[in-house]
Amino acid sequence: MKVIAVSDGKGAITEPQLVIAAERVHLQLRPHLAGRYEQRIREVIAGGADMAVVIAGSEIRGIAVYRMLERTFSGRELYCDDLVTDETWRSTGVGHALVEHMRAVCVERGCDTFALDSGVQRGQAHRFYFREGMTVTSFHFTLGVSDRSTGLNRK
Repeated sequence: MKVIAVSDGKGAITEPQLVIAAERVHLQLRPHLAGRYEQRIREVIAGGADMAVVIAGSEIRGIAVYRMLERTFSGRELYCDDLVTDETWRSTGVGHALVEHMRAVCVERGCDTFALDSGVQRGQAHRFYFREGMTVTSFHFTLGVSDRSTGLNRK
């Protein structure tokens, strides 16, 4: 099992074949990306995000999408948009490997905090985050600005 960064921290994809291969796993968390996955990931990375995958042999077992933020309340933060392990490989160390990768990125980039949001219905994921030493520090409120379920206004 190996973690591979598929972007360079500067908005460029360095491993395009791994982005394509990650779609099957990523759609387990974000099914609304089906049909436009590669284009959307390219946009997200070009907009400042990074992506890493866990690979074993030639199989993608997990992915993480994360970005640097400068916030008034948390300082320099590495924020994880998405952390997903293939459902057939959960509880095998894949998620832990991705969290450790992001922790190393935090140190490398001088971050003060590492954060992510997780849907209230994802109890199994929450147990994992607690085991990783994370705590619940706030509520996250949203307000949709269009009729799309993602709350994004893309008209």
